Amino acid sequence: MRILVVEDDKKTADYAVKGFSEAGHTCDVIVDGRDALFQATRSPYDVVVVDRMIPGLDGLSMVKALRAANVKVPVLFLTSIGGVDDRVEGLEAGGDDYLVKPFAFSELLARVHALARRPPVQDQKTVLQVADLELDLVKRLVTRQGQAIDLQPREFRLLEILMRNEGRVLTRTMLLERVWDLHFDPKTSVVETHISRLRAKIDKPFEAQLLHTLRNTGYSLHAPR
Repeated sequence: MRILVVEDDKKTADYAVKGFSEAGHTCDVIVDGRDALFQATRSPYDVVVVDRMIPGLDGLSMVKALRAANVKVPVLFLTSIGGVDDRVEGLEAGGDDYLVKPFAFSELLARVHALARRPPVQDQKTVLQVADLELDLVKRLVTRQGQAIDLQPREFRLLEILMRNEGRVLTRTMLLERVWDLHFDPKTSVVETHISRLRAKIDKPFEAQLLHTLRNTGYSLHAPR
């Protein structure tokens, strides 16, 4: 396996390379984010291990640029920045895993092996469409009949789930799990409230209704039948 280690701390880089080499892997070490980006976009790697605090171009920006260049190599952040928000930021930037320093090499190696075993990422749709309603996942833009519709983040996520399941009935429990990541009933009307707000934005100003409520069952988004 060929691994790119992007780390400006020599002690950490040497430690990682020694361990990877002993495990039978080939490593390249680069200390600068810009140089690493250039290398990763031109040479095939099985995994990239990158620190967030590196010169030239920070690790977060480097990974974002990799993804923008459509480079799908698995990326593991190895960094001392370990807050919950920091980990979320790293994963949302395009990272596949996140390990906080100090670390045990055995865990780093296991995570790298796990990333390498993952099947190649398949191209996914970035624009969803149901009838004249479109949702652009990259631009975070929703339009209907060419008119822009302003949605709050949770409304956007709710619409995305409904559009990915066009024509299927999604229950309240399913929406709580997929949109709010709740695996219990909070005993509130949060789903009903957001459905109402979403309907007011994507249906009310238009002639045809796309979002449907099935009494005592759930909700479904589909073109007029």
